[in-house]
Amino acid sequence: MTIFGYRPTLSAWIGIIIVTAFVLIAILAPWIAPYTESESVGDTWADISAKNLLGTDNIGRDMLSRLIYGARMTIGVALATTILSVLVGTSLGFAAAVGGNVIDQLLSRFDDIVLSMPILVAALIILSVFGSSIPTLVITLALLDSARVFRLARAVAKNFVVMEFVEAARLRGEKLSWIMFREVLPNALPPMITEFGLRFCFNFLFVAGVSFLGLGIQPPYADWGGMVRENGKAISFGLPAPLWPAMAIALMTIGVNLIVDWVLSINARPSGASAEL
Repeated sequence: MTIFGYRPTLSAWIGIIIVTAFVLIAILAPWIAPYTESESVGDTWADISAKNLLGTDNIGRDMLSRLIYGARMTIGVALATTILSVLVGTSLGFAAAVGGNVIDQLLSRFDDIVLSMPILVAALIILSVFGSSIPTLVITLALLDSARVFRLARAVAKNFVVMEFVEAARLRGEKLSWIMFREVLPNALPPMITEFGLRFCFNFLFVAGVSFLGLGIQPPYADWGGMVRENGKAISFGLPAPLWPAMAIALMTIGVNLIVDWVLSINARPSGASAEL
């Protein structure tokens, strides 16, 4: 079986299976979870049983149900953050490359200012001031992360703005937006698609990390980073409660990285190389 004309490697298939499984779990959460994400069904940190297949958490909620709903929230927020980040960063990066020296200098220097701030510190300050609602979390992380996308988008677009087809578009009197999205974007898609995968992986871990610190997704919503924080003390008693969400974070990260590595190998191949990998 081929995907986009290329045959995935074994490691890519493993990544595809892992990511697909988690995405399906997130989509079907209300139908496959044994309980709701906030329902207390037993004692604190109850053992694994037929009633609670992964035991219960720090206030008696079913861990399996929390993991299933947590997939929806953690993956959904990371995906929304990545989409917004890539859209903003790519648009501004292309504008800097196509719009001339003044626009390039203004956007690049502003990007330097954003990059000079540690992203975690900046995110924690903004979330502390404006609150940790999901829209605030998504917009904050996306705008901070878009500074990194900007750098790549600008560098990629710079390689194309000197090409003859872009010069021809300028001579025809095409607008800046036309040149950006009709001339540059189709040629810049391969590296930007790869960057999307890398940014998703980063944002996925970052959302989990911010939630672990208590300023990310807030109760009663379940998310994997918050579940690790809520059940961290169980480790002192030899209980596995915080290990389940930690394993889910690790598996999802591995799955995405395996897919991204395969996409990178495709982009690195010389044109005309065989599609059989």
